[in-house]
Amino acid sequence: MKNFFIILIMKILNIGLKICGKHGGNFLGKIAYKWNPNIFKYFKVSSPVIAVTATNGKTMTNNAIGYVLKTAGKKVISNTEGNNMETGILSTILKNCTLTGKIKADYLVFEVDEGYVPVVFKDFPLNTLVVLDFFRDQLDRNGEVESLILKINEFLKTYTGYLVLNNDDPNVARLGLANPNNSNVYYFSVEKYNFATTEQKEAGEGKFCPFCKTRLEYEYYQYSHIGKFKCPNCGYGDNPIYKFATKVDLKNRTFNVDDVTYKIRFNSIYNIYNLVAVIACVSLYNIDTEIVKDALSKFVLNNGRLEEVNVKGVPTIINLAKNPTGSNVSLRILNEDDEEKELLFVLNDNIADGFDVSWIWDINFDNLNNVSRIVTSGTRAYDIAIRIKTSGFDASKIEPYLNLHDAVESLYKTNVKKYVIANYTALQPTRRELKL
Repeated sequence: MKNFFIILIMKILNIGLKICGKHGGNFLGKIAYKWNPNIFKYFKVSSPVIAVTATNGKTMTNNAIGYVLKTAGKKVISNTEGNNMETGILSTILKNCTLTGKIKADYLVFEVDEGYVPVVFKDFPLNTLVVLDFFRDQLDRNGEVESLILKINEFLKTYTGYLVLNNDDPNVARLGLANPNNSNVYYFSVEKYNFATTEQKEAGEGKFCPFCKTRLEYEYYQYSHIGKFKCPNCGYGDNPIYKFATKVDLKNRTFNVDDVTYKIRFNSIYNIYNLVAVIACVSLYNIDTEIVKDALSKFVLNNGRLEEVNVKGVPTIINLAKNPTGSNVSLRILNEDDEEKELLFVLNDNIADGFDVSWIWDINFDNLNNVSRIVTSGTRAYDIAIRIKTSGFDASKIEPYLNLHDAVESLYKTNVKKYVIANYTALQPTRRELKL
């Protein structure tokens, strides 16, 4: 009866939030979880539960999986706006369950923070876990990336459901060996693309074999430590590939999987990995290939994740970057574009961002391609400006503004193409200032 009344009260609160024009985020989940930390046991689920976790790419991959399933005519419940810790996922469930805890849907698809996979799915069923990548992120909250990997590895020791893993990330591929009795492990990979390198150009984590400690050998790096690797001693990394992307063409925004050509709305190698993960996941549920092709050709994520817009008639690309890898991927996209462009980098150090912004020194600002001016803003506008200056970029072409409005006004005093990079709490204020 306790859980019945918790759900009843949460549903009444949710009605009140809607009347006030509020979404609520993880508000309902915070209250419910405080009243009963074991409430996840109460829910009755008969449909498959899919979870996506990673340092980068969770939101896009989660939302794309849900979009494909909806295109296939399925009823999907998902936390599409983020809120990926236990209270956010609980809020989503509370809004969509009956008073007796039944959840009526064809699929439940959740984006889950890396540190909360064991927390959420300790008492809640999980049928498929998709793991994209692991990078250093918010060190003052998460600690070193190895601690997160070990938490998930421990959880997977008893997990026997579908496990979809990025074989090109040595931090992820290792999870396929967590439970030798799990025969449902599926690896995906992406063929070398035009801008791949034979040497690591950006900060990365995957340098040594997690099993025999031998230094890994790479045939190529796609970005950061993502690439084709193998341990020369024990052979780690040589896994059977379930879905392999070939003929990656970022200019025309196409790639192939199983001799099928997919046309997409994105032009970064980073997003190719995300969408190959989507293809691998939905194929496990026998979603028709033509439906997947159609859905991915239309799928966009207009919330600041590689969002392409016109601002004051000027082409503008906006991307979230909350860690070195996210920033470096954004700069790769910028550098792969030969047009003249200007950059706005907005950096905050609020609680949700992490107070420690030392990670900006792992961003590769060297040799920016045809960037004529950089504007910086946010609470750490001067920190990021100094970082860019030390990379060798002309200091006279760097303009720091603590006031975001002033920064945007300055940015658009020219008609040159714009790239905008903003970290976590800076993203939506920046979008609002751009009038999106």
